[in-house]
Amino acid sequence: MGTVIAVTSGKGGTGKTSITGGVSSSLALMGRRVLCIDMDVGLRNLDIALGVSDRALMDFSDVALGRCPLARAAVEHPAIKGLSLLTAPMSLPAGLTAGDVRALLNTARAAYDYVLIDAPAGLGVGFQLAVCGADRALVVATSDATSLRDAQRTVEELDRIRQVHLIMNRIQPKLLRRLRATIDDAMNAAGLPLLGVVPEDPYVILCANLGQPLISRGKRGAALACWNIALRLEGRRVPIMRIR
Repeated sequence: MGTVIAVTSGKGGTGKTSITGGVSSSLALMGRRVLCIDMDVGLRNLDIALGVSDRALMDFSDVALGRCPLARAAVEHPAIKGLSLLTAPMSLPAGLTAGDVRALLNTARAAYDYVLIDAPAGLGVGFQLAVCGADRALVVATSDATSLRDAQRTVEELDRIRQVHLIMNRIQPKLLRRLRATIDDAMNAAGLPLLGVVPEDPYVILCANLGQPLISRGKRGAALACWNIALRLEGRRVPIMRIR
């Protein structure tokens, strides 16, 4: 059975979607069968991060409500073998329940090694649906004090999930020094063990605008950090990236 991982953040703008795309692409390139589910209803962007924009016709609610089988709704990536996307609807359908989402995830567990859910920012209904059937959770935050506070609040909503880890994203060394902040400070503020540190990288935006997965530019910068996070999810011991 596969593992369902919810990628969350307390607030928007932390780069949660780019992390989901980068880690899922890396896992697929390692030979794993990976399904990405965009559950950011109304604000979906995971298709852009993966470079499969406008290819998806059916969404996760179609599968959860029994209108379409998962195998038909999930769109296979044209360049990365083993990577598929199940996109989000533009609005949350009436009648969709947590039980429906759990049933969808159980089906996905049987077909994939990993299911990564791009959860919406905030702690509303969409967030609750996105995390209701997860086995693990990744909380993405930046070094901004408000982001860390929101991450801490998010952790309180994930008490049912045993494995919850922090990913520090968009790290700028000069800014950290100016604030006299450290990654340890961020870990203490969020109250989570660290799974990865991802540097600020202009290629994240460039690749999204070009419709290319970040990893297509090679294992460097943010792409290398996502690759290392994928290795850690696989149980490998990899040193945390030192950002200079």
